[in-house]
Amino acid sequence: MDLTILTFLTQDGLTTGAIYALVALALVLVFAVTRVILVSQGDFVAFSALTMASLQAGHLPGTLWLLTAGALAVCVKDILVLAQHRSLQRIPFVLAMHLTVPALLWVTVSVVDLKTLGTFWKAMLTIAVVAPMGPLIYRLIYQPVAKASVLVLLILSVDMHISLIGIGLWIFGAEGYRTQPFTNLSFMLGDVMISAQSLLVLVVAIVLIAALYVFFGHSMYGKALRATAFNSEGAQLVGVPTTMAGSTAFFLASLIGACSGLLIGPITTLYYDSGFLISLKGFVAAIMGGLASYPLAALGAFMVGLIESYATFFASQYKEVIVFTLVLPFLLWLSLTTNALDEEH
Repeated sequence: MDLTILTFLTQDGLTTGAIYALVALALVLVFAVTRVILVSQGDFVAFSALTMASLQAGHLPGTLWLLTAGALAVCVKDILVLAQHRSLQRIPFVLAMHLTVPALLWVTVSVVDLKTLGTFWKAMLTIAVVAPMGPLIYRLIYQPVAKASVLVLLILSVDMHISLIGIGLWIFGAEGYRTQPFTNLSFMLGDVMISAQSLLVLVVAIVLIAALYVFFGHSMYGKALRATAFNSEGAQLVGVPTTMAGSTAFFLASLIGACSGLLIGPITTLYYDSGFLISLKGFVAAIMGGLASYPLAALGAFMVGLIESYATFFASQYKEVIVFTLVLPFLLWLSLTTNALDEEH
């Protein structure tokens, strides 16, 4: 291996590591607030990339139908609750709260020509379609069993992931897609060509990580989410709405997933079930941070990306085995250094 190949592999590893870092941060965020290991985080990434590919082809994305169906289901659920409490006068508010975004999106796709729409606006439309799916999934699937054990929530997450794979096959088909890059520019660094698309991925990932740091460390709402993560009952006593905290955590996770899909789409071909491996590699990074530390999870993600890149060169047939074996020493270390606590009933 010469310096040129090493530089190329490092560039590729840092690029994919940035995506894994975003996935890992979303997993840590959701687990800290809701105790849910969000196995379907990678599905947000895949759905985002495939939605962007549909828009670039001038087709109506199937995820818009999925978002509309989810919003209608949440409306039905809330209306049934209002009927039980004889508060039917709040029905217009519920309909407006959940159906405004899907309605605006349907109006948008009906009045604009998707084939001539600019890349930036297609990216914004993709985020607007994918990001609201997180709160809808929380309201429909996780909120009713929020007090369940971590094991039950994990089983539910696996079921949710399997369901999303089936839905993805139905609305996108079995073919893989790669989106058009945001930029085709490149420049030479010595004898190595550096892609501007790779730099864009790194810059956006760093900006999102910094934004999360500022949000949780310096905003009142971010501090409320942290309070919910440390002590949900204490947060409730001081007036923090824990249900809203769960919806916010899932919204941030789906937003991060939507941005990650836009970034990874031009780099690799994604399929309806590509989210599984993305989630697993993000989970390996999250485990390195003990499912609690954002900086350690981000560092672990970049390490996973670099090791995967180097393993592709030296032993491509074993690269997945090498990556997933990384989690074993960290699990052993966590088991030896963490006090076991009984699950709260």
